[in-house]
Amino acid sequence: MGEPAAPGRKSIGAKRNPESADAILDAAEAVLAEAGYPGFSIEAVARRARAGKPTIYRWWPSKAALLIEIYQRQKRVEVPDTGALEEDLAGFLVNLFAHWRDTSSGNVFRSLIAEAQSDKAAAAALADYAKGRRAHTGRMIERAKARGEVAADIDAELVADLVASFAWTHLLTNRLDEDEATIRTAVRYVVQGVTPP
Repeated sequence: MGEPAAPGRKSIGAKRNPESADAILDAAEAVLAEAGYPGFSIEAVARRARAGKPTIYRWWPSKAALLIEIYQRQKRVEVPDTGALEEDLAGFLVNLFAHWRDTSSGNVFRSLIAEAQSDKAAAAALADYAKGRRAHTGRMIERAKARGEVAADIDAELVADLVASFAWTHLLTNRLDEDEATIRTAVRYVVQGVTPP
C-alpha cells in the first residue's frame, strides 16, 4: 500500500472528499482576498490548502472553474417570488447589484468575464455557468407564463439573457450603484415586450 496522505490532504481520487474540497475552497477564497485576482493561481491555492495541484486540477479542470465555484459558493442573491413578474425581476436585479457591489463577488465575476475573452477554459466555464443561470432566471419567466402574465410562445431563456445582459453591462462598466427606479424602468421595458395584449 502507498503512504498515508499528508496532513491536510484527504483526496480519495477523482471523487471529491467534501472536507478536502472545502479546505481547498477556503484556501482559494483566502488567496483571492489577500492577493486579488491578479495574484490568484492554482499554485498559491495548493500551497495554502496543503493540497497537491493534481488534486485541484482533478476536481476543477481550470483556474476559471475553481473561481466560478468560489463565486457560486459566495453568492447569496434572493430571487423573489411575489406573484408579479416585474416585481420578481426588479427585486432580483436589485439584490444582484447589491451583492456584486457589497462583496468581492463582483470583482471575481468581472475578472472571469475578462479572462474568458482570451482563455478557452475560462470561456467554457463561463458558458456553462451562464447556461445554468439562464435556466434559473428563466424559471421566473415560466412562473409568469403559468400565471398568464407572459405570452405562451415566449422563450423564457432568451428573456433571461436580456435581463442578464443588463446586469452584466452594469457589472462590466462599474455601474452597480444604479438606482432602483432605473432598474425598474429597464425591467418594465423587457416585460412590456413580452406581455400578451
